[in-house]
Amino acid sequence: MKKVDVILGLQWGDEGKGKVVDVLTPRYEVVARFQGGPNAGHTLEFGGEKYVLRSIPSGIFQGGKTNVIGNGVVIDAILFREEAEALAASGHDLTRQLAISKKAHLILPTHRMLDAAYEAAKGSARIGTTGKGIGPTYTDKVSRNGMRVGDLLSPDFREIYAKAKARHERILRDLDYRYDIAELEARWFEAVEYLRRFRIIDSEYFINGCLAQEKSVLAEGAQGTLLDVDFGSYPFVTSSNTVTAGVCTGLGVAPNRIGEVYGIFKAYCTRVGSGPFPTELFDETGERLCRLGHEFGAVTGRKRRCGWLDLVALRYAIMVDGVTQLIMMKSDVMNDFETIRVATAYEIDGRCTTEFPYTISEGVKPIYTDFEGWRCDLRACRRYEDFPEAFRRYVEFIERETGVPVKIISVGPDRGETIER
Repeated sequence: MKKVDVILGLQWGDEGKGKVVDVLTPRYEVVARFQGGPNAGHTLEFGGEKYVLRSIPSGIFQGGKTNVIGNGVVIDAILFREEAEALAASGHDLTRQLAISKKAHLILPTHRMLDAAYEAAKGSARIGTTGKGIGPTYTDKVSRNGMRVGDLLSPDFREIYAKAKARHERILRDLDYRYDIAELEARWFEAVEYLRRFRIIDSEYFINGCLAQEKSVLAEGAQGTLLDVDFGSYPFVTSSNTVTAGVCTGLGVAPNRIGEVYGIFKAYCTRVGSGPFPTELFDETGERLCRLGHEFGAVTGRKRRCGWLDLVALRYAIMVDGVTQLIMMKSDVMNDFETIRVATAYEIDGRCTTEFPYTISEGVKPIYTDFEGWRCDLRACRRYEDFPEAFRRYVEFIERETGVPVKIISVGPDRGETIER
């Protein structure tokens, strides 16, 4: 029987997963999202056009591929409709290519209100949520109060919705949060009708059936490993399991059905919102990385914090994910840097460690190894042999430190600017 290959981010998200999935999908017959919601922003560029996907798998641009939104995903019907209609207008009809799990949970209008109310109540301890209702939706899922896509098929759908809404309204009253969802709710019900047009499936049977038929399946993650609710920099994390194990629970496949694990990382590090970031740069170099890398959130537009590559965090992510192949993105952003630094260890309270700590506090000091910059335009390269020696030294150092080969190197945003080794 075939196995499910996995592609996921190894940092704090924004690694460039969308482009890589789009490059890899010609090899796969099925692409499935296994977790997250419309807080994801997978950017793809080809043919002079730029697309941002939030809930829809990145394989949608490859004709004839089946794309699945798995049970581990949470869906906002309004944002889904906007995304799907925009893609349809650009010539990508999803109704034949996309299937949605009955067990995926629905983000309700009141979930958005709860997200804002909870964040406001935290004051200075805010975690930097995107405000899209994702956390409260996962909370309802775990507390067994959620609404699922399969409920759209129930004759009692309105009653199920009214019960969930009433429960949320009691919480919002207790939080003394004022809101008006009349317009949002009307749009949501219209969007729910649109959602019903798609194939709503028992995705666990569908995925396992594909494997039994020897079809190739790629599982696509959102966010990044360091935002995992268990293994990330808690509490500044997302509400789902972004690691490889999340594929098993988010698609209904057994652990022995996992094949290759492609781990994506940037040649430097970025982070959006609050939370620890040991190698963050607060100087002109950090600003330069942000400017040259166009580091602004694809969905939120928020400016990303930038810093040097952190191998302590990267090795940790590789360990918990079982990464078999590395994919390095945005190497070209550092084309003109004289010196490039990589954190290989941390100093904590005077002690050196190569382990990612339980909590990352102000006292964590990165220990750096410096590299000579390559000082040339990598975007002109099309084979590994074309790269300058300084860049190859950087790549091969990362391979030695992690014990995993760097198989794909991206040197620009376009589909064609991708070098496979």
